[in-house]
Amino acid sequence: MKAVVLASGGLDSTVTAAMAREEGATLYLLTIMYGQRHQIEIQRAQAIATWLQAAEHKILKLALHEFGGSALTGQGDVPKHRSNQERETGIPSTYVPARNTVFLSLALAYAEVVDADAIFIGANVLDYSGYPDCRPEFLQTFEAAARLGTKRGVNGKPIKIHAPLLLLSKAEIIQKGQALGVPFECTHSCYDPLDDGLACGRCDSCVIRLKGFRDAGCQDPVPYAADGSNLST
Repeated sequence: MKAVVLASGGLDSTVTAAMAREEGATLYLLTIMYGQRHQIEIQRAQAIATWLQAAEHKILKLALHEFGGSALTGQGDVPKHRSNQERETGIPSTYVPARNTVFLSLALAYAEVVDADAIFIGANVLDYSGYPDCRPEFLQTFEAAARLGTKRGVNGKPIKIHAPLLLLSKAEIIQKGQALGVPFECTHSCYDPLDDGLACGRCDSCVIRLKGFRDAGCQDPVPYAADGSNLST
């Protein structure tokens, strides 16, 4: 089986890719440079592609930052010091408008070209509640659209959308990654890293990742400017 994996260089997408490889898939990684402020993740994605021995790793430039609309692309500050209750209320400013719709569409085009049977995405609804494009119903609907709007779908070979982490907690994701030998030290999750690439330890993504490692009973190998240990999680 061939599989296209949306690979951000982050923890979730890396574990997702490792799971696809464990299933015996030949991996075609797709990383998008969309104008995100945390572009260090591109370097990490390249390292992960090497570790995975991917058949191919495409890095596409896409100027989503030209639209604005997200703290991740420079419109406003990345929120910090948020409590668990705050993270579960509403759609955060780090939501990038239609990002997963755009990314999945690109992955779908790539999958058709390489004749892949599946697309893997590290979407998760438990730790990132509030992102509408991480919900099961969105992914199911996109898969239906992919079946109707592609040559493979029309010819009876629809491309499946796999989100194996969708209902796992961050601790469970980390434990799954440990079992698969994922090099977590190569991954990057921070939304607002320092100039030298050091994770801030205060944004939602850092806080969730740190809590996940604590809940999994292990130490995150990635260094932080602040460890977030005094935050309400």
